Amino acid sequence: MPIRSPRDIAPSEITPLEVFERRRDFLRTASGTALGIALQPLSTAFAAEKLSVGVKSPLSTQETQTAYKDVTSYNNFYEFGTDKSDPAQHAHTLKTRPWTVSVEGLVKQPKTFAIDDLIKLAPLEERIYRMRCVEGWSMVIPWLGLPLATLLKQVEPLGSAKYVEFISAADPKTMPGVNSRLLDWPYVEGLRLDEAQHPLTLLAVGLYGEVLPNQNGAPMRLVVPWKYGFKGGKSIVRIRLVDNEPRTAWMKSAPREYGFYSNVNPAVDHPRWSQATERRIGEFLKRKTLPFNGYADQVAQLYAGMDMKKYF
Repeated sequence: MPIRSPRDIAPSEITPLEVFERRRDFLRTASGTALGIALQPLSTAFAAEKLSVGVKSPLSTQETQTAYKDVTSYNNFYEFGTDKSDPAQHAHTLKTRPWTVSVEGLVKQPKTFAIDDLIKLAPLEERIYRMRCVEGWSMVIPWLGLPLATLLKQVEPLGSAKYVEFISAADPKTMPGVNSRLLDWPYVEGLRLDEAQHPLTLLAVGLYGEVLPNQNGAPMRLVVPWKYGFKGGKSIVRIRLVDNEPRTAWMKSAPREYGFYSNVNPAVDHPRWSQATERRIGEFLKRKTLPFNGYADQVAQLYAGMDMKKYF
């Protein structure tokens, strides 16, 4: 059997959903065994701290929300491992206080925010968003956060700023996956400035009314609901406004498979699998994937005149 490097392993080959769910069902029935006892702390690894909800956003979907236990146990967060259950098992090592986020680059007023001060910039909004993963699974998650546009107003972007770059934490002492060569760390993502300023774009600091769990990208992550989930950088420490398109982590790793825009598009397949359908976590049957993940009415105008197969 040929030996492949981590860069050659597709995300879909790392613990498929069906395998994960069979494993989880086994663990449910294995209470009292050594394995069950060893994994029992996963449900209590993160203390649930309540957050105050200032606004129930009209941008929310009315679809059934994915169960909290699934949202917090089935994750992609490669800084803590490539298996879907790795973040929930290992992310307790992440220290989220103290934490600062610097906003710099092509701005009039560069600033560094302590995370708790950043949270106080505006009343937190609850936004129930559809989330679609490039691997073919999806969730509906009630995020808590503030619009990214609110933060950007604080630093006053210059006219020369065209893009926003997001840089995640990459501490090998607390993030064991950073010691791998899967990606060129730190994790970097980017948006065009008009995408970043769009009302749907959110900096999430919580979910289900509680502080964001470590495995979901604490203490702050990006949420862009019309794009595939990997566009939402987690555990962000730096935000830079720049004049050129940022070279993102997955673009560097596999440019044929992961484009800069990464808008959810059922008509553009991944080179190795279809994007026409998706599996909602908690449901048995697949459903059709919606263009822009169902947010076309709000965001399609951002890409007027663009060839969405070329700019995937």
